[in-house]
Amino acid sequence: MSAIPAQINSSHPESGFHPGANTTPSSPGTPFIAPINSADDAFNQARADSLISPRFYTTDFEAMDRIDVSSVQAAWDQLMSEFRSDANKDHFERDDAFGAEVMALPEGLRNEFFDFLISSATSEYSGCVLYADIRAKVKNPELRELMGFMARDESRHSGFINRALKDFNVGLDLPALRRSKAYTFFKPKFIFYATYLSEKIGYARYITIHRKLEQHPERRFHPIFRWFEQWCLDEFRHGEAFAVLMKADPKLQRGVNKLWIRFFLLAVFATMYVRDHTRPYMFDALGMKPDDFGFAVFRITSAISRQIFPISLDIEHPAFRRGLESMRKHFEKAELGRARGGLRGKLTTLLGNVGIAKTFIQLYLLPVHRHALPDDVRVVPAW
Repeated sequence: MSAIPAQINSSHPESGFHPGANTTPSSPGTPFIAPINSADDAFNQARADSLISPRFYTTDFEAMDRIDVSSVQAAWDQLMSEFRSDANKDHFERDDAFGAEVMALPEGLRNEFFDFLISSATSEYSGCVLYADIRAKVKNPELRELMGFMARDESRHSGFINRALKDFNVGLDLPALRRSKAYTFFKPKFIFYATYLSEKIGYARYITIHRKLEQHPERRFHPIFRWFEQWCLDEFRHGEAFAVLMKADPKLQRGVNKLWIRFFLLAVFATMYVRDHTRPYMFDALGMKPDDFGFAVFRITSAISRQIFPISLDIEHPAFRRGLESMRKHFEKAELGRARGGLRGKLTTLLGNVGIAKTFIQLYLLPVHRHALPDDVRVVPAW
């Protein structure tokens, strides 16, 4: 056993995390994660559709085929050169220490960590499926090449995560998931907004966790976290691809589309905030509070998204944090009602969902920051 597991097996009084003890963690929130004890449990978790679960997408492939990148050719050529160089081609290989660092985890942490890996693998595989489908169904050579590279990266990511799940005998049948998961149709512009934010917030999440564990390596309770620094650079580059595609079509940042940008920013932030509060044991183990982690990620993502979005949410507005907390509580109410079942449970779920919708509208109507777009759409991962 390496030094890392030995350190993890010690107590950390400052966080209240004691491996092997099933005490309630200090971070807020109530877990709503079904027990994951088998591959079937993991598959059912990945296949489920809910407010906070990753989705599979399809789009208008004919409209995708009409995309013209000639107006951003210099940025496009630079980006494609980076994809061709494939800086992370050897990164997603498990080293000899990986298996030795995998250990038994206390029940609460184990279940939440499985949920984190399942959600991450599903999200990465969703991207792989979408990008591969676009590549297969369009003739545009520039788009085909880009989508092939991104599908390659996402395949590596999902496969790497899935191998970590298989260490615990809860690996996913990804091809079966592709066949059984419900698909959501999005117009190309919605694909651009949603996947751009998904990739950039993925970068922000991974780099924030990596920086925390750089300072406190004793909190690294699983070896997969050692891959996060280079991993997040793939996420960042994928976001850059969608930024360049949006730059090629300036109307995507104008008029009514600003309202759609506002919608997707809020939806992505709110979903992440609510989802992370279902994992109090995991964040306690990492030595972070979901609130603090969430707003650190929001700040990074907001700073990055100024490269292509003419507005950003006022995440420091006191009503913004209150609204997210309200959404979290309404989500908990809806989930408790769903678990209770019966007429009373259905009524509780309905009231929770109504509360979520009402709070979302209130958050949507908060003031936003407006700013001019830079001439050069590309940014560097400086966080």
